[in-house]
Amino acid sequence: MPTPTPIVRRLPPALQHDDFRRLWSSMLASGFAVQMVTVAVGWQVYAIHRSAFDLGLIGLAEFVPMALVALPAGQLADRLPRVRLVAVWGVADALVVASLLAVTIRGAGLLWQFVALAALTGTFAGLGAPAGRSLTPEIVPAELLTGALAVRSVGSEAATIAGPALGGLLFALRPEAVYAVGVGLFLVSSLLMLRVRAPATAARVGPPPPRLDGLMGGIRFIRSTPIILGAITLDLFAVLFGGSVALLPLFARSILHTGPFGLGVLRSAIAVGALLAGIRLARKPLGGNAGRTLLYVVGAFGVSMVMFGLSHWFVVSALALAVSGFVDMFSMNIRQATVALATPNSLRGRVNAVEGVFIGASNQLGAFESGAAAALIGAVPAVVAGGAITIALALVWSTFFPELAHVDRLEDVRPG
Repeated sequence: MPTPTPIVRRLPPALQHDDFRRLWSSMLASGFAVQMVTVAVGWQVYAIHRSAFDLGLIGLAEFVPMALVALPAGQLADRLPRVRLVAVWGVADALVVASLLAVTIRGAGLLWQFVALAALTGTFAGLGAPAGRSLTPEIVPAELLTGALAVRSVGSEAATIAGPALGGLLFALRPEAVYAVGVGLFLVSSLLMLRVRAPATAARVGPPPPRLDGLMGGIRFIRSTPIILGAITLDLFAVLFGGSVALLPLFARSILHTGPFGLGVLRSAIAVGALLAGIRLARKPLGGNAGRTLLYVVGAFGVSMVMFGLSHWFVVSALALAVSGFVDMFSMNIRQATVALATPNSLRGRVNAVEGVFIGASNQLGAFESGAAAALIGAVPAVVAGGAITIALALVWSTFFPELAHVDRLEDVRPG
């Protein structure tokens, strides 16, 4: 094995692992594409009718097909090569973005076109995401896993910082440019993914279980593992009620009175906070009291959302979003590490498929909830009420899941 250069030796240990470095680079490229395209779609959809409900409808269109394909997708991720599944997912996303480019060239005035393409995006994400989330714990040694998850999040949030701002800037110059660059980035991501060499894991070898039994394996495992169930359901409800990302186009245009670039900056503010937290976790993973820390950061997330909802000043709003990103990164790292370490590799695809439904519910379905609530009671009351509900959840969650609250060191979590 070649001697690492001084620069390589200064990298986090996980990035010294060749295949994880390729995986990380692939995820970075696709992360840029997703964030750039999201800004463009949000701006175009809101411009059609100036309706908060339309923004929520895009989230619902993504979530429904994702949930419908989740169980068979998990089975696929546990039976087929995960690297190839993720590579195909990237090509499929490139085709969707190419369709968005065609819609934009033709004027982007019909809501149903965006809804239909959002449904395709959700379908492809539902089929590919279980394999994608299973790859890191599959290729990285257990002793590097918590650091690798933090590094993976750092890459994702670094793309989220630059991606929305760059997407907003390109959109302001020429809307078609955002989608053209997005197509290229998704294709690059797939090419990089094909270079990842996943180990032939003995735990995935063997006769397939009965079809229904196999599909339900992830659900049964999560239900029987309280720390996993508690972590992912807390994430679901916190982001479902407390998240406000889907309403950022409304806040940017109608409350903060800024343009596409300002919208990109607001989205990037979340990632700036998350990046700072991710760098901290990559350098110094959580020590003890991981369960209690999870409850504290979820409560802080709710406080930041209340602050954002009440603000009418751009700088204060951006600061509140940055705080939300910082504490949410801690929450996400604890949840991801808990799920990865408590799940055997033979079940990771199916468990990650079910977890993906929870994540989708908290993001895409949460986007619909935000849009619907804003349409009914107004954007500001909807965001403030959602933040207050999140704070209440953090205060009472240990009553329902004491095993989660009592988790000390994540490294001590073992498959159930």
